[in-house]
Amino acid sequence: MVKTQKIQVKTKGKTDIHDITGPVSQAVAASGVKDGIVTVFNVGSTAGITTTEYEPGLANYDIKAAFEKIAPEDGHYEHEKTWDDDNGHSHVRASILGPSLTVPVVDGRLTLGTWQQIILVDFDTRPRTRTVICQIMGE
Repeated sequence: MVKTQKIQVKTKGKTDIHDITGPVSQAVAASGVKDGIVTVFNVGSTAGITTTEYEPGLANYDIKAAFEKIAPEDGHYEHEKTWDDDNGHSHVRASILGPSLTVPVVDGRLTLGTWQQIILVDFDTRPRTRTVICQIMGE
């Protein structure tokens, strides 16, 4: 069985981090899949998905600081010359993080650790409404 559900997330950009564990869990529960996997995929090239402990230190400071060191907002990006825009760093950051995550589903539930949440990180330079696709496969 394969079930697909969309989640919409309103973001502020600028490495805005959202805990989407709840909506993904709801999608899994609504699917009726008891054992299988869920793939969580961000549609777009300036945001990514991963897991972390969603707590203020990481969500508000540490993750943002790490990405600023890896791909600084004020760095030089050829992408910006190509399109005459300001989000080259957003594309680089999203490429490093990746657009998707797969999580096992066991007994109808996500198999996440106690302190592990699924997060969407929007690196773009402006607010967006992000579409996240949850595709649940199994039986």
